Amino acid sequence: MDPHRLAQIRSGGGGEGRLTVGSGYLIAPRLVLTARHVLVDQATEKFWPKITVRVGHDRYGETTRATAELLWEHPDGLDVALLSVDREIDLPGAVRWGRPTGIRPLKYEGLGFPWASKAEGREPEHLRGDLSVLSGGKDRYVLDQGPAPVPRTGGGNAWGGASGAAIFCCGYLVGVVTEEDAAYGARRLLALPVSSFAEDGGFVSHLEKHTGGRPGLSAIGASLPKAGLASERTFAERELEKLLTPLFPDPDVRTGHARALVHELGYDANGYEPAIADLVALVMEHRRALASLGEVVARTAEGTVRGALTHLFSRARALECGSLLSVNEYEDLLCLLRRVCDEYPTLLPQAAREALPYVVLPEPLTRLRLDEDRLANAIECLEDLPDGESVPDHTPPVPALLRLVEYVAASAGDELADGLRAWSGTVADRLGVHPGALSERRADAARWAKRPASPVSRVVMELEHDDAVGDDRYRCRILLVRDDGSYRVLKEAESGSKTPQEVASSLSEAIFAVRQEPGQRDHVPWVTVVVDPEGLHLAVDEWVPAVPNDILPAWPIGAEYRVSLSCPELSDLIPERQGDQERRWKIGRGTTLVISQTCESRDQLVDLLKTEHRDTARVVLHSPADERKRWLLATLALGVPVVLWDRDPVGHNDAGGLESLAPSSDLEGLTERVRCFRSRSAACSTDRRPRPSLVWEPEGRHPRIESLQLTDPRRGTQTS
Repeated sequence: MDPHRLAQIRSGGGGEGRLTVGSGYLIAPRLVLTARHVLVDQATEKFWPKITVRVGHDRYGETTRATAELLWEHPDGLDVALLSVDREIDLPGAVRWGRPTGIRPLKYEGLGFPWASKAEGREPEHLRGDLSVLSGGKDRYVLDQGPAPVPRTGGGNAWGGASGAAIFCCGYLVGVVTEEDAAYGARRLLALPVSSFAEDGGFVSHLEKHTGGRPGLSAIGASLPKAGLASERTFAERELEKLLTPLFPDPDVRTGHARALVHELGYDANGYEPAIADLVALVMEHRRALASLGEVVARTAEGTVRGALTHLFSRARALECGSLLSVNEYEDLLCLLRRVCDEYPTLLPQAAREALPYVVLPEPLTRLRLDEDRLANAIECLEDLPDGESVPDHTPPVPALLRLVEYVAASAGDELADGLRAWSGTVADRLGVHPGALSERRADAARWAKRPASPVSRVVMELEHDDAVGDDRYRCRILLVRDDGSYRVLKEAESGSKTPQEVASSLSEAIFAVRQEPGQRDHVPWVTVVVDPEGLHLAVDEWVPAVPNDILPAWPIGAEYRVSLSCPELSDLIPERQGDQERRWKIGRGTTLVISQTCESRDQLVDLLKTEHRDTARVVLHSPADERKRWLLATLALGVPVVLWDRDPVGHNDAGGLESLAPSSDLEGLTERVRCFRSRSAACSTDRRPRPSLVWEPEGRHPRIESLQLTDPRRGTQTS
């Protein structure tokens, strides 16, 4: 790429001061290559009558201005054109034309005049990034830009004006920028390959006339990494060089293995004869190269070479050089686990909790189910987890990822299980893991798979108002409490605050996944919403999740599930409350206090709860609207575990609205009666009906875990 050949193109002359700015490249003394649409008035779809060109770069001396006219456009309408300028601009050197090959992304660069670089006038921008050979389609290159502007608002393109810029790889002109891919937020450009127009007769004839030659295309592949000076190599690079040397006592063997590796990585392997230092440069450049090289060597390794290979993998893990899996191993596992996600949606997260109880799990595995689109990220995170304990004969431990795969295999169907175990065995053998160690992990997995799963008895949603954001924004966390007393915390991918609709949607997704678990009873779930004292008056049961279609109406969560409130924070403020609560549950389950008009103040309510209703477990609270908060807090502070009230009425005169709930009838059926009432209210939304709110404190405390924090969203759940 020669900055002296950069061209800025201004097309206009249609009146009203309208013009188009674009980029181009001088490919011959009087020829400028650009994109066709730069020369077209978009309003009339006709070519602008006036075209001016400025050739050169301000930092490289004087630029040359010239008028130009359209000389050639592609007969099939491709977005490319040649301009003829009115003066000869003779520059040294010549343009070399190229065609990317292979599968490795290539580094590219170019120069253009995008809108984003607009100051007093357009300034040149050095385009650079990766040209992904496998992305795009016919007549299109995908350019993933390194430095990228912020997407432009108002419908314009931040890269507008860069169209027509010539794109170079390894010094060869390979394409012409034609558009911005808005779906990627100004981080991706599209280019027309030179190969799509270099054989056109008209283009060839003009190039031959002005240069005397045809645009012969040279195949261009990604350059292989080369070792730097010995004095500049890092400690890890020097260590890897020592570790790789014993693997290749025969240089010819080294060359053969190296060529197989670079071919697998997508490079042209012809003539590649690397020294050990060059191999180190290659494996440092590509995450999976070291494991892939070891995979090739392991097929024939014996004796001292086998021992050196095992030592290499162990030491590389300690040095944090490269990934655990080779390219082939990773792809094979991805294929197998995709089937697991499809056939057993909740199995991977379940197995991860059991197989890896003492590590921080990757975030995708802290959910109830693992979506296939997050599987690749989960595998890569699992590769980085620490290995297990030491094993016999000082052989490498079983990596966390292989342990998890064994647990998944233990619960999968026969064919899939066989495939997973075969994969695990192959990787373990390549790493030098002792067969007895893998057998122990396999036996652990088999014992776990035979254990019946404890069903979820209650879903606990912790809810906290996000004061930093404003009204109607909440942070939430969902816990699944099982019959055996264990629990699991679900963490969202984004730990930011949510709207009530987003909170309700998160809850609904969690409950849907719970119902898919093996052994889970098919019943209406009970959701306990944990709030602070201020949150006791939130109408959480009326929050409605988003619906994916209009076949069924949106339904409040309190009409879908049994939803009750809980305020364990009061027990922290009033230590004796916990003991009062336990006493009332033990003695007063069958008694109910309905607050009537005879109770005229909070003091009288406290007196009732301290004397004749000292052991009562259930209170139906009717109170003046302006006193409800104080009366409710007093009732809960005195340890009453079940409190029912109506959020709407003004006072005692409206108390009859809750009678249809039979609030003094059997206690165990109260939550379901409230749910059914809320469902009928949702179906008859025009009627004025009570809005029951229910506090139900459990017998025993909720799981006590760390406070809700807006922290690193990748942090997983620490199982204890």
